[in-house]
Amino acid sequence: MRVVIVAVGTRGDVAPYTGLAARFAQEGHEVAIAAYRPFAELVTSAGAEFVALPGDPRSATSWTQVQHGSKIGTGPLGLARLMRLMTEEMVELAEAIRLAACERADVLLLSMPATLGYHVAEHLGLPSMGVFLQPAFPTAEHPPSLLGFGRSLGGLGNRLAGHLVLGSMGAIFARAIKAVRARLDLPALSPAELTRAMSAWPVQHGYSPTLLPRPRDWRQGLDVAGFLWPAPDPAWRPPRELLEFLDDGPPPVYVGFGSRVFGDAPRLSRLVDEALAAAGVRGVIQAGWADLRARSTRSITIGEAPHSWLFPRMGALVHHAGAGTSAAGLLAGRPTVSVPVLADQPFWASRLTMLGVGPKPVPHRKLTAERLAGAIRAAIGHQPYRERALELSARLRAEDGAGQVVAAVERLVRTAAADPRRQS
Repeated sequence: MRVVIVAVGTRGDVAPYTGLAARFAQEGHEVAIAAYRPFAELVTSAGAEFVALPGDPRSATSWTQVQHGSKIGTGPLGLARLMRLMTEEMVELAEAIRLAACERADVLLLSMPATLGYHVAEHLGLPSMGVFLQPAFPTAEHPPSLLGFGRSLGGLGNRLAGHLVLGSMGAIFARAIKAVRARLDLPALSPAELTRAMSAWPVQHGYSPTLLPRPRDWRQGLDVAGFLWPAPDPAWRPPRELLEFLDDGPPPVYVGFGSRVFGDAPRLSRLVDEALAAAGVRGVIQAGWADLRARSTRSITIGEAPHSWLFPRMGALVHHAGAGTSAAGLLAGRPTVSVPVLADQPFWASRLTMLGVGPKPVPHRKLTAERLAGAIRAAIGHQPYRERALELSARLRAEDGAGQVVAAVERLVRTAAADPRRQS
């Protein structure tokens, strides 16, 4: 079986699929990952073929950075620019997916930002499946992950908000979908027709039911498989300076904000250093795309480092509560201070607090050195946080998200092969 995975987004949106690709390879399947060019080495180090998608995820005007909070203007002119940007990017993206799939694929797997590939699969007559890293479908059991906060609105409110978010996304993407379907010579679909067409589309969710159980009111075909862990890079070695720093004192606190691009990195770096000093702890500060820098001898600045290696060596974690980073922190069994910025981060931050692995989140917009220091002291000093984190870590290690996704894809391809409509 030839599998093409389309992973649109930043590093945290791509890394989980490398572990899934490795699992497909172990089962004897050929696998390629289509992603942005900066993640070519990330993909190939996992043993998968890399296919480049057009665009630069670091560009302030890219759809990826728009999702992550980049400002391209407000009001009618800003909205018009956003619509034009998305339409142009989505048409280019669809063509890149088509080229990757028609040359390599028996099945197409799509991250949530790559759902446009559904239309490419229809055009090519290929089976496809969503493999999402966050919940995307309405439910009474929790609010939409992309609403920007984690507080429940009650059963009815959660469902209504979920439909509102889906409807808003559909309206934003309608122009791009129309352009893509026309280019692929597919019939135009109204929003209602598209909803009906995709009503049986299978989606596996690559997060743990330990973190967020499958809602009981989801339709058949929407499943929660478990976390997809990034494949280890066999060539990575910890820098000597980092090893020496770790050996030179008690376990430090990790601070990192992933692929979020901030415009105030010097101020944020000072704030982090002040908070670590006030909490009386050492720090390992990951520069990330925010370009954070340690400004005292109590801390060290590092580049990319596998969370699976780094996090177990920390005393506590401070991060933006992205889905992948939250998962890695839970697996490491370390208390967490969440500093959510936007998108689904407040949702996951709220879940971490509800699970009892750390204090209440400190939203980035309210972040001060004093608040961050207080949260770090709580994370380090409250033993139940560590005990709960270790308990959840043991439960996660018993799950097999990648195995469940592989099995689901194999069933999908067998069913599609047996469908006489695909053989005519």
